[in-house]
Amino acid sequence: MKLREMKRNNIFNTFFGMFSILKVSSLLLLLGFIFSCSVEKYIPEDKLLYAGANVEFSTKIDTIRDIETIKTELEKVLKPVKNKEFLGMRPGLYFHYKAQKEKPGFINKFLNKKFGEEPVYSTRIDQAQTESLILNRLENRGFFFSEVTSRVEKDSIEKEARVDYSVRLSQPYLMEQYKIDSDSSLVYEDIAAGISNTELKKGMRYDLSELKKERVRIDLDLKQRGYYNFGPGLLIFEADTNQYSNKRFDIFLRLKKDVPKSTIVPYKISKVNIFPNHVIGNDSILKDTIRFAEKNFIQDVEYFKPNKLDPFLLIEEGQYFSPSNSSATSRRLSTIGAYKFVNIRYDEIDSLSTDSLGILEANIFLSPLNKRAIRAELQAVTKSNNFAGPNLALTYVNRNLFKGGEILNLTAKFGYEFQLAKGNQSGFNSLEFGIGADLIYPRLLFPISISKDFFKYAIPKTKISLGADYLTRTNLFSLMSFYGSFGYYWNANKYITHEFNPIAVNYVKLANTTQAFDDILTANPFLKTSFDQQFIAGLTYTFTYNGMVDIAKTHQVFTSFNVDIAGNTLDLVSSSSDDGEPKKFAGLEYAQYAKADIDFRYHFNFAKEQKIATRLFAGLGMPYGNSDVMPYTRQYFSGGPYSVRAFKTRSLGPGTYVPEESEDNLSYFDQTGNIRLEANVEYRFPIYSFFKGALFADAGNVWNTNDSLEGGKFSSDFINELGIGVGAGLRIDIQSFVIRFDLATAVKRPTDGKQFNFDYQNPVLNFAIGYPF
Repeated sequence: MKLREMKRNNIFNTFFGMFSILKVSSLLLLLGFIFSCSVEKYIPEDKLLYAGANVEFSTKIDTIRDIETIKTELEKVLKPVKNKEFLGMRPGLYFHYKAQKEKPGFINKFLNKKFGEEPVYSTRIDQAQTESLILNRLENRGFFFSEVTSRVEKDSIEKEARVDYSVRLSQPYLMEQYKIDSDSSLVYEDIAAGISNTELKKGMRYDLSELKKERVRIDLDLKQRGYYNFGPGLLIFEADTNQYSNKRFDIFLRLKKDVPKSTIVPYKISKVNIFPNHVIGNDSILKDTIRFAEKNFIQDVEYFKPNKLDPFLLIEEGQYFSPSNSSATSRRLSTIGAYKFVNIRYDEIDSLSTDSLGILEANIFLSPLNKRAIRAELQAVTKSNNFAGPNLALTYVNRNLFKGGEILNLTAKFGYEFQLAKGNQSGFNSLEFGIGADLIYPRLLFPISISKDFFKYAIPKTKISLGADYLTRTNLFSLMSFYGSFGYYWNANKYITHEFNPIAVNYVKLANTTQAFDDILTANPFLKTSFDQQFIAGLTYTFTYNGMVDIAKTHQVFTSFNVDIAGNTLDLVSSSSDDGEPKKFAGLEYAQYAKADIDFRYHFNFAKEQKIATRLFAGLGMPYGNSDVMPYTRQYFSGGPYSVRAFKTRSLGPGTYVPEESEDNLSYFDQTGNIRLEANVEYRFPIYSFFKGALFADAGNVWNTNDSLEGGKFSSDFINELGIGVGAGLRIDIQSFVIRFDLATAVKRPTDGKQFNFDYQNPVLNFAIGYPF
């Protein structure tokens, strides 16, 4: 044992020595590249490289609340745009100059084509034009009669020139009154009816962007009232300063002269036509028309039943035109999953009605996806517990199964995994087979009829799932599992998703155990008990708030809350056991527990492609009634590429528990718990092109609520039992497809207590797809 330990230490020392040499070599190469990328020697003698510009204010700006926004807007008009820099270098410019040599060579030509940039010299500076643009932006913000001066600074040694723009802000003009032109036409009445929602308030600074927003707000409000042809360009604002002498003004809103009559009248819908099986280019084919719910369903053969499609339609005959109804109808139809394109077209109809009302005919064209599809996925799986191998998944899809938008998914999967560098030792090869079926109804299957207007944003879907998996771990055990569920999922709005499964059943049977695995269970009664009750029947609920969809926001929040309750219904219908043994249902011992966890994430986007990403996770599972421990498949584990990355999967905890070392490395079966706490923070930044970098720190662990394992029970000293790691990552981000490499090392193990121990000799390399959080 000592000899093996010495060999392992020698290997680590040798590896670390090689790693140190590699780091020094890499540093020297980097320094060489930095110095070689200097471009000063390539700049012509009579030229200076443009190094950028700066905007400064020469007047007091403390009282201007949005001064940083104004400054950012002014910086956007600074011309020209200087050459890109990276770590003080200009690689794009360097590659350009190298390609201008008499014999540049293939490599220089290639690098110039991919990354090269034309040099931007100081001769392209136009101070007068830039000063004019700055004044224009200031006037748009209400700072009329401001002054701008500029000065060019030249550095003959560095061969660079930059421009400093100095801005003296004038006192801004402030609004006194907001008035709408008086007229007898209906459109002015409708504009006035929505004036309470305006953002233009007394005392606000003149701001062209705010006036444009007000025009857009009025346009949206009028569109919602039926003004189909209205547009923000029909409105004009006029400012009047004649009434005041202290830089105040009144703002007047009116229509432009000679606007078309059709733009200032509301429109009603006279007819709604739906084409459930529309094929582009086949409009001339005669099709049958079915009248249902005051709508015309036009299709040559019945592709989609009208009574099943009608709940998705919010456009009705006799309604005023409403863009919100149109977008909601389009969104609802798109979520069915049977259509490739949804196109809503309104046609204006000539009418003998009064000039105060227009007539529209709504046509809804639905182009189906292929009814049947087969998809095959071949994956090369690598896990942080050293398991690797190929996975094959086949999926068959049948859309619009019963002519009501139903989708049937049939899946079959096969996987083979082996643990690297472990030879043929027991337990380190596994085979997995699985089949599954999902039947999704794009509606709520419920005994009581619910109005289609009850769910405003999207109609819930009903999902019925059945499946079975078989896992065999060589020379250890076989595991058969069967599962089934019935539930609903729906989007409450753009951010919130609900998933509720009132029926969720899972049965796991452990079989063909070897003596080696039986010895593990015998030595750990807690683990053995967790495998005994593998019949799980209960309900689950998931609430998700995803603010990450607003990618332009500085502050983004994501929250997921999960509840899993099992065994209560079975406990009501099961008879008590006379010998004090756990109750059974249909001859099967069932689990009874309650489990809840929350995953909270916050992203702070403080600069372009730079953010601080944080995550907090807390979970608790409590067995009760018929169970003394949580089922093994419902317990928490910690460590791995989506957890605490300095520790391998299932290698952390519970608590300060340290498993006995064994040649077959089967201790990970023990390292689970019914309490999990984790915290992560990560700084993400761009490197070059689609290469991104990250610096991160993780902390976490799992615990038990009992003392079945030494040191594994949760206590008030849990904060000192956290495993903590730090590291750096490289991400290849190609249009949101992310390949991630994270190298992490532990700085504190749970057994270290309050002491920190930087274990740089045992780094863990994590490979994964997608960001960790």
